[in-house]
Amino acid sequence: MKQQQEQLTAYTLAGIFTLSLRLIVSWTYFSAFWRRLVLENKLIPDSAGYIGEKFNHFLPNSLGIKPIIEYLVSTPDLLWWAMVIFTIVEGVVGLLYMFGFFTRLMSIGVFSLAFGILLGSGWLGTTCLDEWQIGILGVSAGFTIFLSGGGKYSLDYLLQSKLPKNKWLVWITSGELPLSIKRFSKVAISGAVVLFILALYTNQAFHNGVWGPLHNKSVKPKIELSDAKIDNGTLSFKVYRVEGADVYGSFLIGITLKEANGKVVIQKNGEELSQFPLTDIKNDYVAKVAPGKHSLIIPLGSKATLNITDNTLKNLPEGQYELILTDISGTVWKQNMIVN
Repeated sequence: MKQQQEQLTAYTLAGIFTLSLRLIVSWTYFSAFWRRLVLENKLIPDSAGYIGEKFNHFLPNSLGIKPIIEYLVSTPDLLWWAMVIFTIVEGVVGLLYMFGFFTRLMSIGVFSLAFGILLGSGWLGTTCLDEWQIGILGVSAGFTIFLSGGGKYSLDYLLQSKLPKNKWLVWITSGELPLSIKRFSKVAISGAVVLFILALYTNQAFHNGVWGPLHNKSVKPKIELSDAKIDNGTLSFKVYRVEGADVYGSFLIGITLKEANGKVVIQKNGEELSQFPLTDIKNDYVAKVAPGKHSLIIPLGSKATLNITDNTLKNLPEGQYELILTDISGTVWKQNMIVN
């Protein structure tokens, strides 16, 4: 009896100790719902700030869930539903977590949401490891509060007398888990070790943070250039923006095609690219390549086929040619191609 009372007291104190963690983590998830639907509607497709485009930014370097992200950003209608459901889940989980109602069940929700964020966007962060830190700390918070429960300051605690007495109910609410101290210690230590390994693995995979050299894929824009060809007077090629800041586009100010001897065949400058016909851009995802005020803008995660039709491209001599894209930063990307 004395041991049971001591364990009950320990769980009550543990819930009090983790109260600040529960409140702050709950707000990080509920505030996502609050920002997207109450302060501003970010669920409107093709509008500035659409959350689906932000989701598209995760794609290039996500870990393990890239096929899921690619499928969703390739199907805009399904993506919208996924973003709506995701936002509602964040709101419900965050609110119930805040009040400590079905605390352990909500902890599983927090763990799952944070794990998805970690795998999807853990590589993002222009000045530090922003998204990785959010993800790994969220996973840890979900696990920690699952162990502690909501404690004295939770709805679970207030409603204990009204809830049916069931030893399995504590696994989704709060209170003393039906585990001996020895077994509880094994669960807690094993979970901590697994999460520490997850932290080291993802930190290394995304940033070389365990064993260098360090890298940050969110600093400079990088474009993968592929499938360049000339057919019937039309130059076509695919661009895929895979690195750089998610809040800042790559501003393309030059497209050049040269012969092997360096002679320029066609040259498009920034002003010309700012008037690039939309009909000559075939976007694959919701993040769209589009003409801007002084350049062609390529957002993070966007992939598109560009077509340039010009009379000078007809009846070109056979041989090797070089396609060059120039960013406003001075960075260039090149691909060689053969005209037969």
